[in-house]
Amino acid sequence: MVSQRPAQRGKYLEDEVLGDLGLSVQDLSKALSYVYSVVDELDKTLLSKGEVRLAKLIELANLSAVIGNLFRGGVSRASEGRFVANAPHKYPDLVSTDPRFESIEIKVALEGNKPKGHLVKPGPHLTVRYILGTEEGKYLPGKDQRGDVVWIWEIRAGHLTTEHFNLSNTEGDSGKTAVVNKEGMAALKVVYLDLDRCPLSSLRTA
Repeated sequence: MVSQRPAQRGKYLEDEVLGDLGLSVQDLSKALSYVYSVVDELDKTLLSKGEVRLAKLIELANLSAVIGNLFRGGVSRASEGRFVANAPHKYPDLVSTDPRFESIEIKVALEGNKPKGHLVKPGPHLTVRYILGTEEGKYLPGKDQRGDVVWIWEIRAGHLTTEHFNLSNTEGDSGKTAVVNKEGMAALKVVYLDLDRCPLSSLRTA
């Protein structure tokens, strides 16, 4: 069975960058709660049918895509019309309906990985990083110790430029990959952080 998820224990940081993007801490909180509510309901249904949870049922790349799609929908709902969720695989993820604000792209990554996409997409961004922990929210480092419950540990916001991406187009590779580089991650401001589930030891011990 799926027990009630513990209350969000991460810290929301009131930062000007959210206002610049047309969002608020409340919008992010509602979006995060929306992601959890849908994932938990899916897990509940899967477990009742004798299946494993969603995180163990699909590949990690697909799981990240699902989380991104749900977060996009959650932000759109919370924004009360300021942003509309675009169709899957359409750029940008959140289309602005307010002339004061630009549309926003969303990127999702597992654990401490840097978010990436297929193309360089400069402009406003929200990045979401998550871990797979226990039902109680415990995180154990290491691929072999991953749990099966999705927990978002970090959200960043800000503007990225072309220089904030490392583009790979190696012959024989699966295709172009644009990874947000170190400078890009530094340009994005942390607007939500859950140290209890942070996979980066340098932050957990800080």
